[in-house]
Amino acid sequence: MLQIGTKAPHFEGLIETGERVSLADYAGKKLVLYFYPKDSTPGCTAEACDLRDNYERFLSLGYEVLGVSRDSTASHQRFIEKYQLPFHLIADTDLTILKAYEAWGEKKNYGKVTMGTLRTTYVIDEQGTIIDAIGKVNTKAHTTQILQ
Repeated sequence: MLQIGTKAPHFEGLIETGERVSLADYAGKKLVLYFYPKDSTPGCTAEACDLRDNYERFLSLGYEVLGVSRDSTASHQRFIEKYQLPFHLIADTDLTILKAYEAWGEKKNYGKVTMGTLRTTYVIDEQGTIIDAIGKVNTKAHTTQILQ
């Protein structure tokens, strides 16, 4: 994982609408940047819905929320519509952002080692510095982890 206190790597990618966003778009705001494996899977849905259900709380505390996975913009659009997610999702189909944020790597599942998305969340301050890094995400109570 990236270290707390370091500058967040620059990123640029397409959100579900096909528009391009970058880290610079969030300058002056706190950003919850969360990486998740796949749209509409049980854990990823629980995590997204927990963030959705607490979105107004994040906004009131000066945070923006942005998700990243390797799914396509079309998949993200369906995920957002199905679960009424109020925040954007970046389609990192070439893994550029995932790798820059050390959220891509070896995973073990039932003894088998594969490469995949490592569920990770970074909180980035108004100046672009990482102020928190969460590697053991509780998908059903992620907001509590972030705001504690």
